[in-house]
Amino acid sequence: MIYLVITSITILFLLNVLLIYSVKKLNSISKSVNHSVNISIVVAAKNEASNIDGLIHSLQNLDYPIEMFEVIIIDDHSTDMTYDKLKTKIDSIINFSVLDLKSFNGSGKRDALTLGINKSEHPFIMITDADCRPEKNWLTAYSKKFNEGFEILFGFAPFYQHKSLINKISCFENLRSSILSFSMAAFELPYTAAARNFGFTKKAFETLGGYSKTKDTLSGDDDLLLREAVKHKMKIGTVTEADSFVFSETKKSFKEYFQQKARHTQTSFHYLLKQKLIIGSWHILNLAFLFSPILMLINPLFALLLPLKLVSDFVTVKFNQKKFGYTFSAGEIFYLQIIYELFLVVHFFNARFLKVRWK
Repeated sequence: MIYLVITSITILFLLNVLLIYSVKKLNSISKSVNHSVNISIVVAAKNEASNIDGLIHSLQNLDYPIEMFEVIIIDDHSTDMTYDKLKTKIDSIINFSVLDLKSFNGSGKRDALTLGINKSEHPFIMITDADCRPEKNWLTAYSKKFNEGFEILFGFAPFYQHKSLINKISCFENLRSSILSFSMAAFELPYTAAARNFGFTKKAFETLGGYSKTKDTLSGDDDLLLREAVKHKMKIGTVTEADSFVFSETKKSFKEYFQQKARHTQTSFHYLLKQKLIIGSWHILNLAFLFSPILMLINPLFALLLPLKLVSDFVTVKFNQKKFGYTFSAGEIFYLQIIYELFLVVHFFNARFLKVRWK
């Protein structure tokens, strides 16, 4: 029994060391010379009238030659003033345009993005959401990586931090998920990407058949497009330079949060088998450590597992949080880590048994 405990502790320690090492590897700055490439930014918007001003402001403030990028915003059957507000706001901005999806007999985010990509003029495509705020170095950082021959790219997409409990839980979940997903990408095993900070070549998109093979779930176009790129052995990379993050707000209620996480978890059911095995094994191992006090009835040595897990998690988060745009106190790290692990189980069952809705 003592060998089992020692082996478990060793495995957990090594895995966390790998996480820290891989994130450090990711954050090395690209040394390639940046020759700016022509980029089309495509945004699908549905009932986003309250976010239009912020979106346009952040895109106009991008530190990139205005003649080398365009912005295409597609209104997806909004029932508020989104389309009218877009038409008014971008009327005098030369590199912005707006399309009405209804006029093209399409519906849904996939059709909106496909329309924007088909209408785009440039060979490199960037995707974000209407409620997101890219930082000023966003396009410059992606341009460098596109110059290195990458066909699919994704970057950090943190949430703005506030004081509410739902915000803290959402931000911490995003941090933990990002540490894991970017670590996997560092070992050339990418499995997930945030659509709000996602880029690809137009040629790669066409080679993959667009979004035609990403219809397994209501959402998850980003993850499933990435899945198809992995199957096609495309060159996939990450963008981690300073000032290239894309920020957004968290959900404001637990109901919205659980609905969102159920959709995301449902998408994971359609990952490649090797991706599901690796991610599933990681989460099962961590949950086993979390519930290890139950095994004290078998052997008191199992009492070591939970505190050692919490300490190793604390070190991993403390070491990496600023790289992903977050700052948590020591106390927050300890209690949010427990909530994060427990909510993984909740999200799994919600995805399996609840009716998942899309806005």
